Amino acid sequence: MDNTTNPQLTITALTAINIAKATTIILLIGFAFILGIHDWRQVIYLCLHISYCLWWLIEQWFYPQRSKVIFNQTVGVIGLILSLIIIGFLYTLPGYLAFINPNPISFITVAIAIPLFYFGSLINAVADVQKLTAKQYGEGLVTDNIWRFSRNINYFGDLLRYLSFSIVSGSPWGYLVPGLVFVIYLQRILKKEQTMSEKYPNYQDYQNNTPRLIPFIW
Repeated sequence: MDNTTNPQLTITALTAINIAKATTIILLIGFAFILGIHDWRQVIYLCLHISYCLWWLIEQWFYPQRSKVIFNQTVGVIGLILSLIIIGFLYTLPGYLAFINPNPISFITVAIAIPLFYFGSLINAVADVQKLTAKQYGEGLVTDNIWRFSRNINYFGDLLRYLSFSIVSGSPWGYLVPGLVFVIYLQRILKKEQTMSEKYPNYQDYQNNTPRLIPFIW
């Protein structure tokens, strides 16, 4: 009998994340139909989180080379299931909390959450585009422009975005998601720091002079 390729091996991390993001959109729309929209809190949450998921998907159309250099590792069915559980379902927790929150959203909450979302999204997108462009041109370690403020500035932007979702939810439980994202990113950061020094001779100087995650602080 001829050997056949295991279909699990064709699932990349990016594919798994894309499916999870699409699942998030479906769940949030489901919340709107099942739980109803009673206040601007739900409207704002839908606009923020769904626009983020749509941008994630659309960005890959703008930059098709992204799939070749970012999240291109194989994860298989188990990785897909984990992505669905964490990104597709768990990350919608602030959205669910926003829909069951009976209190009207305040102007202060809106004034804090929306700038956090858009600045976080802008920081994340700019950082990814700069690094992606650098990889295309075969450059080494990226340390200039937005990357001079933090060695993981893309993660910082993403954390601001998830923090905005929690603020809109109006529930302390909503902060479990940015807390989880922080833990996941911290693990990635520590793992990356172990290999970057070996890969780039100038990484030690970059590490000594640039904050790990939060600009000007840490």
